[in-house]
Amino acid sequence: MAKRVAIVGVGLTRATSHRVDVSYPELVYEAVSGALEQAGLQAGDIEAVAYGSMDPFDGVFAPERWNVEACAGAGVANLPLMKITTGGTTGGSTALAGYYHVASGMFDVVLAVASQRVGESLEAQLVLNTAVDPIYERWQGAGAITIAALQGVKHFWRYGTTEEDLALIAVKNYENARRNPYAHLMRMLTVEDALNTRVVSWPLRLSDCCPSSDGAVAVIFAAEKRARAIADQPAWITGAGQITDNYWAGDRTWYEDWDSLSMLARRVYRQAKIENPLVELDVAELYNAFSIQEIIEYEALGFCEKGKGAELIRNGVTTMQGDLPVCPSGGVLCTNPIGATGLIRVAEAALQVMGKAEDRQVPDVRKALAHAWGAVIGFHTLMVLSSEAP
Repeated sequence: MAKRVAIVGVGLTRATSHRVDVSYPELVYEAVSGALEQAGLQAGDIEAVAYGSMDPFDGVFAPERWNVEACAGAGVANLPLMKITTGGTTGGSTALAGYYHVASGMFDVVLAVASQRVGESLEAQLVLNTAVDPIYERWQGAGAITIAALQGVKHFWRYGTTEEDLALIAVKNYENARRNPYAHLMRMLTVEDALNTRVVSWPLRLSDCCPSSDGAVAVIFAAEKRARAIADQPAWITGAGQITDNYWAGDRTWYEDWDSLSMLARRVYRQAKIENPLVELDVAELYNAFSIQEIIEYEALGFCEKGKGAELIRNGVTTMQGDLPVCPSGGVLCTNPIGATGLIRVAEAALQVMGKAEDRQVPDVRKALAHAWGAVIGFHTLMVLSSEAP
């Protein structure tokens, strides 16, 4: 039987387009040392490391070498290390690896680290183009932005979603990011401002698209006995999982409905004993790289019926003052160190449950959801965190 596992420490770094003030190892060191400090642990307490990043976005081969150097600088050395790469889902998969390492009974305290230094890579998209289908996708430059735009067009056509709805999503996230000292984009944004930004790929405007960021995150997972001794309020994992869809975007017949995410959500909710996510969840940190995707995620995750996602933001349900605040951190729309982004969702959800989210804290959080996607929506991960052990 799997062990009970909780998150007991989180470390985040400030994100910018290019962190020229630190080297790559120093960037990772910020996150690792921050997590150890928050948990009150010494480096010698760590028994294994799961590390995630996307090599093409770092502009170097085998960036895990920098992670090893950074961990060694923090005193974490001579340990088992697993490298994780699953596209944009890398951070979410790294969280699952850390969780599974402890749940298996192999280790009691595991460090999950993810990082990305996008500012070091000038030609990342050219590298990524070699990973896509040469017949359908490569020649037309189909990628995350164009696929997200297709999702928007289909959702607009089928369900009546509007550009104003996307602007509301952007405004919500930008406002939340202003309370997050680790966020990349922190400026004021109004609906009028959003609608006046340039079109990137219709219906997506610049304010509907995430940035590329330099940043790192570290999360410490611990088995039950250690977790209770380490943290006054651990963030317990009550449900977790991952799912894959067709890898090639051209093989999919859907764009506006994410059925694989719905399937995963039902599975993870069952583990966490959640029947009505809109009512039972207190916070959700979603992988909202593009504003239309947050609306689609509302629907796929069961917060509302298909086609009704825009109504949630119109009615303020997912704002900080609403029934289910989504992305109090500002989400991916405001901060996106790609290989680390999914683990940041888990870290932010854990901080909410632990009551340590500072100015972005939602009151009385008992259950939080963290989501990540990658491989042009080919992979999804989910994790439910709770203030009570399963």
